[in-house]
Amino acid sequence: MRRYGPSQPGTVAVFILQTAGGCHIARLNLIGRGDRAARSFPSESLVSLAPPSNPPAAGAVEAVIAIPVRNEAERIAACLGAIDAQAGLRPGSLGLVLFLNNCTDGTVEIVEAMRTGMSLPVRVFVVEFEGANAGWARRAAMDAAAEWLEAEQGTGTILSTDADSRVPPDWVARNLAVLEAGADAVAGRVTLDAEEAAQLPGSLLARGRLEDAYDDILTEVEARIDSDPHDPWPCHRTTIGASLSVRLDAYRRVGGMPAIPLGEDGAFVAALIRAGLHVRHARDVVVTISARLTGRAPGGVADTIRSRCELPDALCDARMEPLHRAVFRYFWRSRIRRLHGEGRLRRSMAWRVALAIPAAAARDIAALPGADMAVAEAERVSPRLVYRPLGPRALPAQIKRGRILVTTMRLAAGLRDGFAALLIGRRGPTRRQIPAPAPRGG
Repeated sequence: MRRYGPSQPGTVAVFILQTAGGCHIARLNLIGRGDRAARSFPSESLVSLAPPSNPPAAGAVEAVIAIPVRNEAERIAACLGAIDAQAGLRPGSLGLVLFLNNCTDGTVEIVEAMRTGMSLPVRVFVVEFEGANAGWARRAAMDAAAEWLEAEQGTGTILSTDADSRVPPDWVARNLAVLEAGADAVAGRVTLDAEEAAQLPGSLLARGRLEDAYDDILTEVEARIDSDPHDPWPCHRTTIGASLSVRLDAYRRVGGMPAIPLGEDGAFVAALIRAGLHVRHARDVVVTISARLTGRAPGGVADTIRSRCELPDALCDARMEPLHRAVFRYFWRSRIRRLHGEGRLRRSMAWRVALAIPAAAARDIAALPGADMAVAEAERVSPRLVYRPLGPRALPAQIKRGRILVTTMRLAAGLRDGFAALLIGRRGPTRRQIPAPAPRGG
């Protein structure tokens, strides 16, 4: 046994244990509490101390899946089996990092029994830390994946999923295809495990279908008003750690996954967008997640499902606002973005008046270097852009209005495109073109 690091408050003690068959597991006791200890991991180059369980067949690892794990004895085997079944990849190009923190239910033993039989290289970290939280654990897992890639070839892709999830056989390949097409990161969608979802109240499932329908409407309306050339319709607006992927350089550029107790996935994607990086919300990248009522992370999917069971009339997510407010929001996002891109945000103050933003705050917004930063700050300070989420009973009427609006927008877009094609066909290419959407980010 070798030990690395001092045993002082706020530091990391690292233990590398030799196991039968020459494989290694990194075992860590984190002494200290809160952010200080969280920041100290994994500063000791831990990945290099834990060689993979199975050497790659050929070439370097190009993509690493990072999974935070806590007390998942019931589901970890299915999770690992799904990862081991990934297809369409070069042998040896995919690695797996498992960050086991505070496990007390036999998860560690299951992982130890399975990993040596897997077809891809696996690195396991076993940690006990009183100050652990979801964001801290996901960051630790993704940082370990990043260090692995940096040690291999300095480039590559980090993928994130959850220990209670099951990825389809083409999950990694689909993510890589989107990244190859020009994205810096990919946010996938999730679906509930069918057998577990069948045990939930019918009213909850019906509400879920209404929310999904309205979310699709809002997403299409947003994409048509405030279009992003790097994330065009069809897309979605789900951001969840169960299906994320990001290029190594983009991950490092924004400082990694935020080590916060709740909402680390959304905060991470927001940071990528603020940095001017391209995030694709791919509808064809889908992961199956658990529909359990008792989760591991406070505020996660399980808590949401349980609270909706207990309070069926609870408000929807903030994004689920009345249609007219959503259209107002998307219009002014687009307008601010265009003014910023044209360098006119500082000179034209009509947007400030329309959004009831104080003059001093408007000057600060206009001085921001990125359009997405300006939009985000305007939404933060404007009293007219405060989210007012709907209750579930209001969804059917909003969906009806939204479908009418979407149909109208589709017809208008079709007529515009058809008219433009007719003009080009009769006259040939002209200098006057349909205005392109304002650039995103910096």
